[in-house]
Amino acid sequence: MLNFLNPLRGLDAGTVVLRMLLSCLCGAAVGVERSAKNRPAGFRTHILVCVAANLAAMTGLYLYLELKMPSDISRISAQVISGLGFIGAGTIVVTRNLSVKGLTTAAGLWTTGIVGLAIGSGYYELAVIGTALVLIAETFFGMISARIHRPPEYTVELAYDEKTSLENVLRLCKDQRMSIVNLRVRTIAVSADDGAQYTATITLRGNVETDDMLRQMRMMHGVVAVAAL
Repeated sequence: MLNFLNPLRGLDAGTVVLRMLLSCLCGAAVGVERSAKNRPAGFRTHILVCVAANLAAMTGLYLYLELKMPSDISRISAQVISGLGFIGAGTIVVTRNLSVKGLTTAAGLWTTGIVGLAIGSGYYELAVIGTALVLIAETFFGMISARIHRPPEYTVELAYDEKTSLENVLRLCKDQRMSIVNLRVRTIAVSADDGAQYTATITLRGNVETDDMLRQMRMMHGVVAVAAL
């Protein structure tokens, strides 16, 4: 810890104002980057999360240090960390192609809240370093992540009337070194004569010739129809 900041770690009026302003600044720094990328939680949301966490931490300190109440000063902060999970969950969405969006924003909100707790506790150095690292992760490392090559994803809808057919199709996908990202199976028809017919929606990731893979699936015993979505 930096010793010259020790006079600012109390709970007098000046340090309270300083902590409020610093939490607003740190939240805004992260929020501006998220707003620039048009993410669900932007400028104002990050400020509110950081300021609220700061208030919670200072309230716990005030109850214990100033009012001398027999309270655990860490309990309020612990509840803040748990509550941040609910806020972050609101930014996570599953798109129509079953990909997940918003995890980085949710993690950024959670981290911003903890930065606010650090400010409210008087640990300014940690808060500033944490904010800087969040910005680096969301900007510089974001550009690196965008350059990483990812195999394309394919969604295939498979209709079949024998349960072993799905196992054979999945085995084919694994033999083609494709990753199975998502699998949904449902029964679409049941009759006394023909038995049950099933439909499976399979999301795959890998570098393969799609037309050739679909042709091999259609040739499998028990497969009624195959279509790429």
